[in-house]
Amino acid sequence: MPRIQDIIDTLERIAPPALQEEYDNSGLLIGSPHGEVDKVLVSLDVTEEVVAEARARGAGMIVSHHPLIFRPLKRITGKNQVERTVMAAMRSDIALYAIHTNLDNVAHGVNAMMCRKLGLEGMRVLRPVAGTLAKVVTFVPNGHADSVRQAMFDAGGGRIGAYDQCSFNHGGEGTFRAGDGADPYVGAAGERHHEPETRIEMVVERWNVGRVLSAMRKAHPYEEVAHDILMLDNAHPTAGSGGIGTFSEPLVWEAFLERVKEAFGAAVVRHTAPSDRPIRTVALCGGTGSFLLPDAIRAGADVFLSSDFKYHEFFGAEGRITIADIGHAEAEGGISQWLVEQLADNKLGFPNFAVLLSEVRTNPIHVS
Repeated sequence: MPRIQDIIDTLERIAPPALQEEYDNSGLLIGSPHGEVDKVLVSLDVTEEVVAEARARGAGMIVSHHPLIFRPLKRITGKNQVERTVMAAMRSDIALYAIHTNLDNVAHGVNAMMCRKLGLEGMRVLRPVAGTLAKVVTFVPNGHADSVRQAMFDAGGGRIGAYDQCSFNHGGEGTFRAGDGADPYVGAAGERHHEPETRIEMVVERWNVGRVLSAMRKAHPYEEVAHDILMLDNAHPTAGSGGIGTFSEPLVWEAFLERVKEAFGAAVVRHTAPSDRPIRTVALCGGTGSFLLPDAIRAGADVFLSSDFKYHEFFGAEGRITIADIGHAEAEGGISQWLVEQLADNKLGFPNFAVLLSEVRTNPIHVS
């Protein structure tokens, strides 16, 4: 039976916690990582009804997109639905884990799901995030360069956008002198040694630096491994906010609107005045996305599809783009099924492990 930590490790490979926004509260909210579960229930939100469903279906863990606990709780007395849900989960020994803005901010996450639903191609991140990349540099005897390099690749180093195993390599000569108590791989204690070496450098996501360094040291022949870690300002090509893609064949507004309603189950779409031009390029953002409207305009999108636009924010279109607001739950609703598939595909090495999709409607907004 898998431990809760095994499930967390899988989820955090899908969406590293380092990518969550500062205001967010993703991660394990209730429960011990050492607990064991054989069923996980996946939902968009966690409510008392979802906890009751998990208990009835025998799930010991709920994975939700939105965190139940978003603000600090000073007391838990059951006076509101958050406190009552926390109490219900703890009474039933059900762990709660949220995978929120970190899943919004990976290119294969929420926004990629929305692109697939719409049939958009060539999806890319609308606003790539900066400050998440480092460069790891090390110096290796020439005969071990291939094995050390491969170990770093296998640990997640050298990935840039759609490419992997990316590195820069340059030959040179290293010098060192082993002191008392040292056990040098080459050379003799007390004598300066000259060794033909390869300088290996590669880009590494900052949350993978520790893993890459560990793999590098394990594969490296030297007793003391020289290395540098350089933080980069480069934008991460596959991490950030929103997404943008294109239709292989442009759509007129009426056809686009019909596709949106069908794809997302949106009974109502609030929008600005549509253009007469065919729609080819669509920018989008799951959840609250009005902050990305300037990015969508700069990117030349015909439509910006998101949710939670306030009245005055619609004026920001200024005739340069059509805003389409489909509702928060509608925009992100498909991510639960996607997470079920991701966890089920991994299986975590346990054949009897089951992943369930919640059947509870958690959307508090009804349209009549």
